[in-house]
Amino acid sequence: MESSHLQAAIVAMATTVSAHAEELTALDSAIGDGDHGANMKRGFDAVAADIDTIGAKPLAEALKAVGTKLVMTVGGASGPLYGTLFLTLGKELAANPEAYVAAYRKAVDAVAARGKSEINQKTLLDVLYPVADALEAGRSKADVVEVARAAVAGTKDRKAIRGRASFLGDRSIGHVDPGARSSLLLIEAVAGVLP
Repeated sequence: MESSHLQAAIVAMATTVSAHAEELTALDSAIGDGDHGANMKRGFDAVAADIDTIGAKPLAEALKAVGTKLVMTVGGASGPLYGTLFLTLGKELAANPEAYVAAYRKAVDAVAARGKSEINQKTLLDVLYPVADALEAGRSKADVVEVARAAVAGTKDRKAIRGRASFLGDRSIGHVDPGARSSLLLIEAVAGVLP
């Protein structure tokens, strides 16, 4: 990935999150504490504001910088989780610069460890893991996005096991998970700018 692609991805993610902040807040208001949209917007706005500095770094270091910025600015549970995703991507790619798919899998595993969660518990992992599977299977970019979209839809009828939504028990059923939705938004944004 070239620096120009990374900068385009950062802009796309920040723009997409900003455009959907109210939607994410509405989703989170239904089963959480209603701050997911504002938190995500604040974090990605901060990343975008530092784009010249971040974009000038080698890819692995730039991803770590994104992760650090998200941990420092997003707040709530999402800051550490998304921060861990980008920090681990950077760490893994520093060790093996061409192993994008393997780095992504390890990053998702790190998110699972940080959140003490797993797939099918109505979290962002319900999107991140199917995407990892699709990437490992060599699916096309369009297919990967469709897998992510289907995974988000699948969270609606699932009972929350982890996170604040789990306090609602069966009442969490019938609502799309906000973290899964924000994960899809980021995946769509990146897919839209990568060659």
